[in-house]
Amino acid sequence: MIQSMTGYGKAVVVYKNKKISAEIKSLNSKQLDLQTRIAPIYREKEMEIRQMIASSLERGKVDFALWLEKDTEVDATPINGSLMDNYYRQLKTIADKYGIPAPQDWIYTLTRMPDVLTKTEVEELSEEEWQEARKAVEQAIKALVDFRSQEGAALQKKFAEKIDNIERLLASIEKWEKQRVEKIRQRIVDGLQQVSAVDYDKNRLEQELIYYIEKLDISEEKQRLANHLKYFRETMEEGHGQGKKLGFIAQEMGREINTTGSKSNQAEMQNIVVQMKDELEQIKEQVLNAL
Repeated sequence: MIQSMTGYGKAVVVYKNKKISAEIKSLNSKQLDLQTRIAPIYREKEMEIRQMIASSLERGKVDFALWLEKDTEVDATPINGSLMDNYYRQLKTIADKYGIPAPQDWIYTLTRMPDVLTKTEVEELSEEEWQEARKAVEQAIKALVDFRSQEGAALQKKFAEKIDNIERLLASIEKWEKQRVEKIRQRIVDGLQQVSAVDYDKNRLEQELIYYIEKLDISEEKQRLANHLKYFRETMEEGHGQGKKLGFIAQEMGREINTTGSKSNQAEMQNIVVQMKDELEQIKEQVLNAL
């Protein structure tokens, strides 16, 4: 079963007074392109987080975020009252000394002074908290992988439908192919008969017709295209990680369809080729999103 490179996952865990959230989303990309936004307390674990993501996702344009929210009552920044008093006395003394009007809003003025609302403690990451945060990361990655699998199943179903359509169109060429040979032969003979003054060797004409018709034969192209269609199906069943391979097979399918179109030399066959190209183009658009 193939996987899509498009996906989204989110997980939330609660640790003491903290809510730890991990979010990850991905789009298609040729390689793993990982961007992270990690809360300061968890940044020391960034390399470990990157390894977890890389081992699970392989490739894609990935955006990852890990943040936390604290209880507002617990997390409120304490006011440094003694420092605030000190600022108040200094400002009042200066205002009285120089006759400067005192501030209209003392609270607003004092709370904007340096360090009045600054936390001084340094928060350290405990092993217990990291294990909880790691759970959030793992759960978010798993949710993304599950999302990718669901999208991949939808992609595989769509690919199978398109491959069936191309196979059906390929089979429909056969009846027109048989008529084409006789039409080419008759058109050349009719053209020569209209030129009554020209004498020609019928045996030589037959040889030239055979040579010309062989150049327009599409048996090999049909067989190779049928093989590519079968190989595409088999590759889809090999599991995820086959997106690039499926893209290469689609390119080879395109070559055989294009050659068939250039050799068809008949309106009905060319119309069928156009339909096959349309089906293949839809495969090519979607295969870029296959992991």
